[in-house]
Amino acid sequence: MELPCDDVCFRALSTRDCRFDGRLFVGVSTTGIYCRPICPARTPKRENCRFFPSAAAAQAAGFRPCLRCRPEISPDAAAWRGTSNTVSRALAFIAEGGCDSDAGVGALAERVGVGERQLRRLFDRHLGAPPVAVAQTRRILFAKQLIQDTDLAMAEIAEASGFGSVRRFNDVFRKLYGRTPRELRVRRSARHSGVTVKLGYRPPYDWDAMLEFLAARAIVGVEAVEAGHYARTIEIDGEAGSVAVSPGRGHLAATIRFPNVRAFLGIVARLRRLFDLDADVQAIGAHLSIDTALAPLVAKRPGLRAPGGWDGFELAVRAILGQQVSVAAARKLAGHLVNRTTPSLSAAVTGDERLTALFPTPQRLAAADLATFGMPRARRASLLALAHAVVDEPGLLEMAGSFEETILRLLALPGFGPWTAQYWALRFLRDSDAFPAADVALLRSPAVARRGQRPTPKALLARAEAWRPWRAYAAQHLWTHDMERARG
Repeated sequence: MELPCDDVCFRALSTRDCRFDGRLFVGVSTTGIYCRPICPARTPKRENCRFFPSAAAAQAAGFRPCLRCRPEISPDAAAWRGTSNTVSRALAFIAEGGCDSDAGVGALAERVGVGERQLRRLFDRHLGAPPVAVAQTRRILFAKQLIQDTDLAMAEIAEASGFGSVRRFNDVFRKLYGRTPRELRVRRSARHSGVTVKLGYRPPYDWDAMLEFLAARAIVGVEAVEAGHYARTIEIDGEAGSVAVSPGRGHLAATIRFPNVRAFLGIVARLRRLFDLDADVQAIGAHLSIDTALAPLVAKRPGLRAPGGWDGFELAVRAILGQQVSVAAARKLAGHLVNRTTPSLSAAVTGDERLTALFPTPQRLAAADLATFGMPRARRASLLALAHAVVDEPGLLEMAGSFEETILRLLALPGFGPWTAQYWALRFLRDSDAFPAADVALLRSPAVARRGQRPTPKALLARAEAWRPWRAYAAQHLWTHDMERARG
């Protein structure tokens, strides 16, 4: 992600252009503070401004975060695939709590398939800061958000944001903000059920389309979509809880109920992936609109996002269940599978009487008896083969190496064809160029038909070349249009 020239950056700052929110930060030399381009404070003089591609770069240059525009809730444009696939994959690991020290950079580089020196060069080029500085800035900004938006105790916030001790947590904040964490907190009422955090994005955001997509696939007991809100159960390292998400003004509000605060950073990262909060939909839409058939679809849904997945194993199971059946049938099968394999949960755990079940873990599914499960024998075998493979190799579905290498690991499993693998990559790997060309809904779309004739998957792939590197978003526009046509 290259920064525009300083003149363009200053114009964006002067006009408080929300399109640049998350894509640049401005450090003001007279105050020592860095801000988002949409900061409501008076625009500083041009000669006092320095522009940075990331919050980490601004902090590394000695600036402290603004308390008015709150960089901690800005869209995470650095995680968008418009930068570099390698940087994006590294950021995905960092977002879930990886790379807490210089010693971790080597392991991070190995996971994304490059050398340590090359990874540092890529981070410096795209983000203006090394991996450790990016990880530390994320941790500090997440802690700052928890301080201001929740009533968690300071010790819990220090633990949730990955600080080794409360003393170190206090020292970092005193050095950066010139005050203690407690002095930064606005007085709040007594704790209510759950911890609510804001998840920023750059508008527009088509919440209705996102919710409709998730509702059509929601598994009874595991997920609930109602009155404009989404909720689901979650399980991490054997502990259960729930998340509930609703729209806000320029952000989504996520309420997390989970017993281990150390998991909060990773939960937020998963939610950003699930709701595709880091995409630059304006740039994507401008590119796709060059195609005259896609242009009216983009114009109708300018804020359309590509929904992600909560968990790689869960999404792989869902993809197998969805092979050659309708969305409704796949949803029904998933419900039956959940009922066979997982114990029920109480509302005391989830905070929601509708949320009564967990999606099966690989271990539970591997131990399940699916002999009488109502689907073809080959597909039952694929489910069990997937479960056993992940039990034997827990990192099998992690994004390690290149996208292509990850896809090849999936294709090596029984029952995984190109459609299943591409659909999984689109929704879990967040590969913006993944494209399941054999998908029935894509092939029947009037937007890709020629003289009323459906294209073959090969012909559709040829047509989709012009949509690269955002074929996943083209697919989402076509799927959404197909759902609208089905409703009549």
